[in-house]
Amino acid sequence: MKFVDAAKIYVKAGNGGNGCMSFRREKFVPKGGPDGGDGGRGGHVYLKANGQLSTLLDFRYRKRYEAQRGAHGQGAKKNGKMGKDVVIPVPCGTVVRNAENGELLADLTQDGEEFLVARGGRGGKGNPHFASATHQAPRYAEPGGKGEGLEIELELKLIADVGLVGFPNAGKSTLISVISAAKPKIADYPFTTLVPNLGIVQYRNYNSFVMADIPGIIEGAAEGKGLGLQFLKHIERTKVLAVLVSAESDDIGAEYAMLLKEMKKFDLEMLGKPRVLLITKMDIVPEDFSCPEIANEVKVLKVSSITGQGLEELKDVLWEKLEQSRDLKSEAK
Repeated sequence: MKFVDAAKIYVKAGNGGNGCMSFRREKFVPKGGPDGGDGGRGGHVYLKANGQLSTLLDFRYRKRYEAQRGAHGQGAKKNGKMGKDVVIPVPCGTVVRNAENGELLADLTQDGEEFLVARGGRGGKGNPHFASATHQAPRYAEPGGKGEGLEIELELKLIADVGLVGFPNAGKSTLISVISAAKPKIADYPFTTLVPNLGIVQYRNYNSFVMADIPGIIEGAAEGKGLGLQFLKHIERTKVLAVLVSAESDDIGAEYAMLLKEMKKFDLEMLGKPRVLLITKMDIVPEDFSCPEIANEVKVLKVSSITGQGLEELKDVLWEKLEQSRDLKSEAK
């Protein structure tokens, strides 16, 4: 399935039905009172998060969603039916904005979460509502209200516990394929990964966590170079960051610092997330390989997705940091 993480659509709620102007006309009741029914409310338009969806691809082919209008009122005090609502399924992690002014409307992160994006017009009142002691035969009924209509922008930000960050060809795709069930495209050249991948990592005692692999970052990613700006947003929601630098690098410390710099420029809050530095591809380095000193007291692990070196310890460290993150969130509440 093609991965699409941005779309623009137009939504239109239904208009309300008109109220009815009618008078009771029966045998032996030549001058009955007003009996016009009310119009039905127009249908609403909702967005609903669906945990089974992972892309906004459907919105490439359908750009307009319109709810049903309410039925008009009728005589004999028959009210019109309400228009049918439209419920639009979107992936969990979808951010909704007003396309005209960029206003944030909703951030749908939980499966089943709903947002009323366009409200249907109210039904018009029938003429009995306008009767009074001095005006017993009103020849007026209220028209239905207009349903709301607006263009909205949808942006998908994946929801994962751990985000993998690194240069192209740092070994992110290989790592996620080994420790989870994800099957990304893997090859020994840069920019193999062109879309984000999610994988569920099984841990002890039937626990698990979700890991996200995004396309490699290059210098200037925060300004839009390469694929960085397009996909850095997919690690904004992660609780823990795993920064990968290949053991083949000429300067591991400098690469690590550059990756932090790009994340900081994109979103300063990213550097506040717990993180671990992974020195990857340890299976191809000489025996006298020595890991450089890394500032900021970050946990450094040497791993190999080919031999399995350090992968169990990696799971332990990531789980520990996720638990700490959950504890801090609970304390904040």
